[in-house]
Amino acid sequence: MHRPDRSRADLRASIASAAARLMAEDGIADYRQAKKKALRQLGLPEHTALPDNAEVEAELRAWRSLYQGEEHAELLAELRQTAVDLLEFLDRFHPYLTGSVLEGTAGEHSRIDILLFPDSAKEVEIFLLNHNLNFAHGEPRGEKVEAVLILETDTADANLVILPPQLERVALKYRDGRPRERARAEAVRELIAAGDLPRSGD
Repeated sequence: MHRPDRSRADLRASIASAAARLMAEDGIADYRQAKKKALRQLGLPEHTALPDNAEVEAELRAWRSLYQGEEHAELLAELRQTAVDLLEFLDRFHPYLTGSVLEGTAGEHSRIDILLFPDSAKEVEIFLLNHNLNFAHGEPRGEKVEAVLILETDTADANLVILPPQLERVALKYRDGRPRERARAEAVRELIAAGDLPRSGD
């Protein structure tokens, strides 16, 4: 009687594992894209129920721990240190680190995601130009995002996600409803010192 449920659970686990491998090896950053590609690789129909992003993230964390280990820990520490430098540089705009670099799932293809809460996006652009820093405009995702500026660093590209200042005290969520964790520079420095890989939701 319960066999179909177990079968569905096994299927979700297989898709999550395949999607995590694609994110780790091919640098796919979008969870939905990775899951859809995993479906095709596994030869499953498009209407197959997909695992949620948290399941894929757990598999990605396990994959990196198993296959990359110390190499991944070193890369993550380097990405987080670059993030701290950016957070300090952009301090006047109330910056927070978020995304895979904070959560511990970032890889060599990952970008550093930083949330900014300035009075206006133009203010950030002028600040970067005054420091002779080139940037590109990315595609804002979500109606609350005013702009995305892509800044190149020696470690990885950084997405500067600009939001209205009144949202700084609002608990933000990912598109799938999961809480969007964020941290200021001091908290990221503590993660580096501890060698910590926080779980999403902690």
